[in-house]
Amino acid sequence: MGTPSKVAALMAVLLVLSGRLATATWCVARSDATQEALQTALDYACSAGADCAPLQQSGLCFLPNTIQAHASYAFNSYYMRKSMAPGSCDFSGTATIAKTDPSYGSCVYPPTPSSAGGTTPITTPSSGIASPPPFGGGLTPDNGMVPTLTTPPNSKAFSTSDVSRILHLNTIFIVFLFIF
Repeated sequence: MGTPSKVAALMAVLLVLSGRLATATWCVARSDATQEALQTALDYACSAGADCAPLQQSGLCFLPNTIQAHASYAFNSYYMRKSMAPGSCDFSGTATIAKTDPSYGSCVYPPTPSSAGGTTPITTPSSGIASPPPFGGGLTPDNGMVPTLTTPPNSKAFSTSDVSRILHLNTIFIVFLFIF
């Protein structure tokens, strides 16, 4: 094993690396935004570059089928595809930056521009891609549809990018142990 000063240096490097990883941000819908404003912003995000395919009825982020949940996913996708540029998380005041990962269940919010497809624009609905599902129809169990949930369930699951970061840090740690 290394000397105490080498171990301290290793710990400092790991703290710096883990601090950089902990500064991830996401763009989500503001809870005080009106349904109408969110719908307008959601429509804009999906037509201007966000990946809204996961919001389709068969998508991993369709449920809960609420404007709030769908707007949050679309806003974050747009924000990431715009490389987290200043002003790309505003949507006329309906969005805000979050420091807590909003992912839940199988709906994983891309935490980085590279995991969101970078700045690659999506195809517009006029090319045959289905537009986001309609909202406001009030899905109820008696009409054969899935009822709308009011809040997404909290998930403690690790995303693929979280596991990748953890493995990367562990690899760095092991390399430093062998060096020192």
